[in-house]
Amino acid sequence: MSTIFTKIINGEIPCYKVAENDKFLAFLDINPNAKGHTLCIPKKETNKIFDLEEDEYTELMQFSRKVALAMRKVINCQRIGMTVIGLEVPHVHVHLIPLTTMEDARFINKQQLTPEDFEAVAKQINEAF
Repeated sequence: MSTIFTKIINGEIPCYKVAENDKFLAFLDINPNAKGHTLCIPKKETNKIFDLEEDEYTELMQFSRKVALAMRKVINCQRIGMTVIGLEVPHVHVHLIPLTTMEDARFINKQQLTPEDFEAVAKQINEAF
C-alpha cells in the first residue's frame, strides 16, 4: 500500500511544493514546528533512511542542503535544523526546520498557518531554490 508521501508524489494528495527534481520532492509540512518547516523525500518509496542505496542517501542530503540554503534566504531564523525521525510515515523524510529557539525542534509546539501563508512561503522558497 502506498504511503501518504507516495500519494503526494503521484498527485493524488495536494501539497505546498517547495522544490522538485526527477528523484526528490520537497514540500511544506502541514503541521509545522515553525513557518517554513519543509520535508524532503525521495520519490522512490523506502521506509528507512539507511535502507537507501549509498548514492540515493548522498543525493537526498545534497537535495536537502540545496533546499535548506534556499530556506535560509527567505525565512527569518537563526539556522535551519535538520532531523530524520521517520516513525509517523514509513517513507524516508528529512525535516528541515527553521530554528529561532530550541523549542522549534521539539515537535510539540506547532504553528498554525493559513493556506495563504503556506502558499506564500512555498513560493518564496521555490523562487530562492
